[in-house]
Amino acid sequence: MTDTVHSAIAAQLAALDIPSRIDIERYPSIVALFEEALATFGDEAACSSVGHTLSYAELDRLSAQFAGWLQHDAGLSRGDRVAIQMPNLIQYLVVCLGALRAGMVVVNTNPLYTERELEHQLNDANVKVMVVQANVAQTAAAVLPRTQVETVVVTEIADLHPQPKRTLINFLVKYVKRMVPAFSIPGALKLNAVLKAGAKTPYRAVILNRDDLAMLQYTGGTTGVAKGAMLTHGNLIANVLQSDAFFTTHNMEGRGSTILQPLPVYHIYAFTASMYALRIGAHTAFVPNPRDLPSVVKAFDERRPALFCGLNTLFVALCNDEAFRALDFSNLQVTLSGGMALTHDAANRWAEVTGCRVSEGYGLTETSPTVSANPGNGVQIGTIGVPVPCTDIQIRDDDGNVLGIDEAGELCVRGPQVMAGYWQRPEATAEVIDGEGWFATGDIALVQADGYLRIVDRKKDMIVVSGFNVYPNELEDVLVAHPDVVECAAIGIPSESTGEAIRMYVVRSNPDLSEEAVREFMREGLTGYKVPKSVVFKDELPKTAVGKILRRELRDLD
Repeated sequence: MTDTVHSAIAAQLAALDIPSRIDIERYPSIVALFEEALATFGDEAACSSVGHTLSYAELDRLSAQFAGWLQHDAGLSRGDRVAIQMPNLIQYLVVCLGALRAGMVVVNTNPLYTERELEHQLNDANVKVMVVQANVAQTAAAVLPRTQVETVVVTEIADLHPQPKRTLINFLVKYVKRMVPAFSIPGALKLNAVLKAGAKTPYRAVILNRDDLAMLQYTGGTTGVAKGAMLTHGNLIANVLQSDAFFTTHNMEGRGSTILQPLPVYHIYAFTASMYALRIGAHTAFVPNPRDLPSVVKAFDERRPALFCGLNTLFVALCNDEAFRALDFSNLQVTLSGGMALTHDAANRWAEVTGCRVSEGYGLTETSPTVSANPGNGVQIGTIGVPVPCTDIQIRDDDGNVLGIDEAGELCVRGPQVMAGYWQRPEATAEVIDGEGWFATGDIALVQADGYLRIVDRKKDMIVVSGFNVYPNELEDVLVAHPDVVECAAIGIPSESTGEAIRMYVVRSNPDLSEEAVREFMREGLTGYKVPKSVVFKDELPKTAVGKILRRELRDLD
């Protein structure tokens, strides 16, 4: 930091009673942090989904059983990769904590992945064991023969419910609601059978340290190839403890409180929020499908959370819902926003409806994710708050010069939450992390005189759709394979419903190629939110002298 930037941030942190530094070496591993919580909170509710709750003691027992199975029956060695593909279910925490306790590396995978996306991630990470929820297993079944995955575990939605409720719910989901597409995975095991086997072979505690790899969290890239951000035990410990220190400003009760989590836990924002919940002894109430607005409203009504994790589009949708506006919000103490920019209108409307202000934060997959956040005792809408403890900030111009107060440039971050690098991609790592540990975020920001950070623009061409990062090169690489497409370019355009929407500019060789035909072609290789909402055909695209397409000029057309 420059002296002025450093002084402004330090002064604001002191005024807000937020420590600039904390002891991030308190725990040798994230497992040690979790096991302390599991032992401390015992019979308190830890997590719930689909009408069933696990206590901390039950989560301890079941995750230990899964860890034992991984070590003994699955035959894995320390550091092997375990992929998880499921929506927000209590099974997720059992499997995730179990894998970490066994010394394995967790690989989160999006249940909405297409075959192409899933195959790449499983092979890139060299996944040995995959745990998949039956409702989304069809895609996995198609790609598994083309991967090195050795063992597959399938779980149904109510597998951890007691009988007869378990059988009844699973039957209704599969045969009445027909929510489980047919699939065949030869040799696949059932989660409950795996847990039963693990109970017979107690897991061996693994000596882990902060430098050990805990997760591969995949993120897109400017090359169009998804890269695995290597998050260590130290990275996860740091961000949980940084969050802990920051939440003192919200005066939220921890033990026994409820955190409503509709955002997908395989996303780093929701993941870290859920890990923080375990740290403080809170109850995480999972909503399996955040796009099912009535289910979010119902969960809000039933659980009456103290903390709600959301993003801009969800806030807008809920505030427009008559049933939601009629709820009792007297328990709601904290509302967190991340994943995409928070608009003033959405923030103000949420505060009007619920009586609770939204605290917007900022982070990236590569930073585990939190870099900064708005404190409870000093919310500034339109900013991303102040840095969390142990986080250094620099604003740099295009020549790498460090800028001062109110000077816009690329936001660079250094701290214990910054990833170790990209999995098996040293060149890509070197492009974003310099020799002094500074991570270049690709976002243009400035530091205000009061120490608050504000995002001004994006240096990258990344498009953010409903909180998900979409990279133009990936979209273009898929579409250019169409025989009637000469060249193409993707940009983001404003959208009231998703923050940004994708617009595809296309030069076609066949005048009969239609907008719908383009969308249909892209649907075959891309997750739904990556499919463009509009397609514009052009005779040519603007380019530099060396032939690089100028997306900036395309954006100016809109």
